[in-house]
Amino acid sequence: MKYLIAGLGNIGEEYSGTRHNIGFTILDALASASNIHFKDTRLAFSANLKYKSRIFVLIKPTTYVNLSGRAVHYWMKKEKVPVDRLLVVVDDLALPFGTLRLRPYGGDGGHNGLAHINQILGTRQYARLRFGIGNEFFPGSQVRHVLGEWTTEEEDDLAEQIKVANDIILSFGTIGVERTMNQFNNR
Repeated sequence: MKYLIAGLGNIGEEYSGTRHNIGFTILDALASASNIHFKDTRLAFSANLKYKSRIFVLIKPTTYVNLSGRAVHYWMKKEKVPVDRLLVVVDDLALPFGTLRLRPYGGDGGHNGLAHINQILGTRQYARLRFGIGNEFFPGSQVRHVLGEWTTEEEDDLAEQIKVANDIILSFGTIGVERTMNQFNNR
């Protein structure tokens, strides 16, 4: 059984280590812990992870966050992954830093990457894992916050939350979205 895990972020060194790239960061950590490597492929960096007789196709779209739907759609078709086995990993301003929320479907919450995926797929009925980046910024500086690097205090807790996010991804593919939500969303 195959699952498509799309971690959203922007390509380029100037975006590396920013809050907006948490999807890339989470998948990089999962690949590293699993001794697999990403390859530069069509519309994304991709890697295949085998875990408990399942295949997790990990993608980091190279289309930039705002056009993520193109890569997600292409890889769903290429790998023949139905929408109920898609998980999109994104940053979320509405959640306090480090808060993780798995949902089986939903709106875009103002996230341009999710909005584009919704538009291209023609549905909002896919799972998403939201990683809270907080909203502690001055009015008018939202873009600077989202595209900014983690604070020293945030970096202290980041590794542990990334590990939990990876546990959620593997759980999603093994016990399903509902049971995974019950196990992790109340932490």
